[in-house]
Amino acid sequence: MSNVYDKAHELKKTLAESEEFTTLKSLHEQIAADDIAKRMLDNFRQLQLELQQKQMQGIQITEEEAQQAQQQFELVQQHELISKLMEAEQRLSVIIGDVNKIITEPLEEIYGNPEQQ
Repeated sequence: MSNVYDKAHELKKTLAESEEFTTLKSLHEQIAADDIAKRMLDNFRQLQLELQQKQMQGIQITEEEAQQAQQQFELVQQHELISKLMEAEQRLSVIIGDVNKIITEPLEEIYGNPEQQ
């Protein structure tokens, strides 16, 4: 029987060599080298983090904050590199979500799928 940790490391290597990951890594490097893009992305991510922390603390986000976040999102989406980065992040997120579903299937056999209940 194979060692589950060996398989996890094999999966990590496969993911790191995937086109989706290498594209994401390249885009991160390109943004890091572009002062304007880096600043725009950092500001957007900081705003996202602040709003998420508020939500986690049970603090209601104001309409003004929601509008500010939407405006920031629209602004960063207009930057070609950042837009490509966000698309690459989404593609990789889908893959990771799919892999997570696959590896948790044995647990669903025992506990059931809460989404189906």
